Amino acid sequence: MSAGDDVHVAIILDGNGRWARARGLPRTAGHRAGAEAVRRVVEAAPASGIGTLTLYAFSADNWGRPPREVSLLLRLLRRYLISETEKLAERGVRLCVVGRRDRLAATLCAAIETAEARTAGGRALTLRLAVDYSSREAILRAARVLNSERRSTSMVTREEFASLLGRAVHDTTPARDVDLLIRTGGEQRMSDFLLWESAYAELYFTRRMWPDFTGDDLAAAVAEFHGRERRFGCVPASAVSSSVSTASAA
Repeated sequence: MSAGDDVHVAIILDGNGRWARARGLPRTAGHRAGAEAVRRVVEAAPASGIGTLTLYAFSADNWGRPPREVSLLLRLLRRYLISETEKLAERGVRLCVVGRRDRLAATLCAAIETAEARTAGGRALTLRLAVDYSSREAILRAARVLNSERRSTSMVTREEFASLLGRAVHDTTPARDVDLLIRTGGEQRMSDFLLWESAYAELYFTRRMWPDFTGDDLAAAVAEFHGRERRFGCVPASAVSSSVSTASAA
């Protein structure tokens, strides 16, 4: 089965700092442990029927953290790209980075471009890393494009607007809508992540801190997702059948 046929799972990677604090370690240790969790989850994703995996690696609001922590996070990202690109390519993983790039260091942008080009042929999994990403900012940018082109919003379809959102975050081939949104660390909020794409996503919150999150945890979340009934605002088919049967009997 190709990546496009499978589930799109998005994950908010939360709990690195609290994981470290609980162990008497600096926050930086939590971020390093979190990078190892990324490797585990990416390796486990295809076996769980995931075709697209989007990870919230660095939000636009994360620039407000202490400079030393921001520097470490971005260095870890660059190190991940350099060390994992060949492995991803060998496993058929296509890597894309979505978000702004004008505020990233030139060395990081170069690593991103190299990784994207090297893994472009991957079909087993599409891995999307959201870096310097803000969903609200992407929506605003798409709206500004419409305004600059003097296009009437009444003539724009959802599909066209989704394409504009993709352009706003350097996503040349926007993914399908999110099916399952997971947040680790116990918090229950969206944090400006894929708001448009998650309109009908199933939400799954776990108290497991991101550094402790494993392939088994991912499989459990996907299994629960498959056990839910997705209605997309409509009446379930079972309810329609029941109504028809009752009317016929009457």
